[in-house]
Amino acid sequence: MNAIAGLYYNIHNFIFPRLQHLDGLAPLALRLYLVPIFWMAGTQKLAGIDSTIEWFGNPEWGLGLPAPELLAYMAAYTEAIGALLLLLGLATRWISIPLIVTMLVAIFAVHWDSGWAAIADSSSQEVAVRLGAAKDILREHGNYSWLTEKGSFVILNNGIEFAVTYLLMLFVLLFTGGGRYVSVDYYLSRLFPNPR
Repeated sequence: MNAIAGLYYNIHNFIFPRLQHLDGLAPLALRLYLVPIFWMAGTQKLAGIDSTIEWFGNPEWGLGLPAPELLAYMAAYTEAIGALLLLLGLATRWISIPLIVTMLVAIFAVHWDSGWAAIADSSSQEVAVRLGAAKDILREHGNYSWLTEKGSFVILNNGIEFAVTYLLMLFVLLFTGGGRYVSVDYYLSRLFPNPR
């Protein structure tokens, strides 16, 4: 057993210390994945800011949040500016905090009542019937091949799945930062070391 453990650690110690110099790639991948998501969310909110404010504030068909004008602008600018900061890897840990807050609000105010799945399970009999009916309507009254040439037709469940995924990615960035060699944060820390 000691020989197996020794072999395991020899292999482990041979491979993983060499990967240490590439450890900035994982935070870079997370940042680059999140950039278009937050950029689109923020700029779409800003482009239709009046509708966003109305949706944030309306208790009947919207979110019913207090101070909807303030929260709409805060969410929109946090997402849009956050996307740019993530792209650069600048203030990565700092911007992760307000982006985490926006994801928590999205999870609990927007998606919570829809359960986990973002896209409805098409293997469910109930969903399959609705999906089949929608496809029949589209085939009869629309250009179905054009509508589906970029992807399959699905029923959006609007659950918390995507928001939780983004939340976890931001949580990792909060602890790792922007990444070694691939972020402005890294070079700023080299230029201005922490005087602890």
